[in-house]
Amino acid sequence: EVYRTLVAEINQALPTLHRYFGLRSKMLGIDDLRYYDLYPPLVSLDKKFDIETSKRITLDAMGILGDEWVNRQSEAMEKRWMHVYPQRGKTSGAYMQPSAYDVHPYVLLNHNDDYTSLSTLAHEWGHVMHSLYSAESQPFDTAFYAIFIAEIPSTSLDLILNDYMVKNAANDEEKLYYLGSALESLRTVFFRQTMFAEFELALYEAVERGEALSGERISDIYGEILRRYHGHEQGVVTIDELYTNEWMFIPHFYYNMYVFQYSTSQTAGAALYANIVEEGEAGVENFKNLLRAGGSDYPYKLLTNAGVDLAQPGPYRAVVAKMNAIMDEMEAILAKQ
Repeated sequence: EVYRTLVAEINQALPTLHRYFGLRSKMLGIDDLRYYDLYPPLVSLDKKFDIETSKRITLDAMGILGDEWVNRQSEAMEKRWMHVYPQRGKTSGAYMQPSAYDVHPYVLLNHNDDYTSLSTLAHEWGHVMHSLYSAESQPFDTAFYAIFIAEIPSTSLDLILNDYMVKNAANDEEKLYYLGSALESLRTVFFRQTMFAEFELALYEAVERGEALSGERISDIYGEILRRYHGHEQGVVTIDELYTNEWMFIPHFYYNMYVFQYSTSQTAGAALYANIVEEGEAGVENFKNLLRAGGSDYPYKLLTNAGVDLAQPGPYRAVVAKMNAIMDEMEAILAKQ
């Protein structure tokens, strides 16, 4: 029910995604927006965020979560739990490893002193704090949480950081950069991952109907969904035939029904963050209680106990409203220029 509600709500929200593509086309000065035009940043930012600056900004932004949270995160950040910089032979990306239950989480980063590195730091520390609260409250057997829950606190911290950066931007260009980053997150997680999820669902449904799945047939299925999401027929984004093969190169498709959890996590993270903003200390405690619960119950039940029911349309529609509000703010800034 969660899965199908997600897919249905995202399809209803495609006009909002197409609105973003129109804004991107306008800001980049491109008349015929192509698939590869979705990757350049909308605005450049010539600003450095070294590791100490990134830690300070992250802690300042987390002030909304209260002194207890900030003190705990600050103390943990001063310990040697992070491998920060790229080096020869080191894996790329970022990751939090929580498996040493009796010790502490370990964090792999590849910090490059840019805004992406700052936001990655905040994101991974959402995972760290989740593991700390869970290990403190749960025995070994129930301390480890499901993927369905795992990305929620990290996504909440992403949203907290982004709002903080927008509020504290030095000028309109910098504000546009952070707002554009928020839009890209919503495009790539809320919409793109749901597009992937709909593709997976279509494959399973085809098999259940007794259809055979050749590579050509799978590309046809992926191409139809890819073009629909990007408004190809309406002239929003042109999708060349080449990209109907994109499904072959996405490793998550070789797992079972994994990708939808990115979209649901971002949706739940947005709902919990909205509660924090609206309810203050009560919202913060509710958020912490979800983290403390670890894997002590079915993940859907843990989330509904926290006040977020992803089998209902409301949480998804709130994210769509947030995306439209971001574009309203960007268009207001652009109108002044």
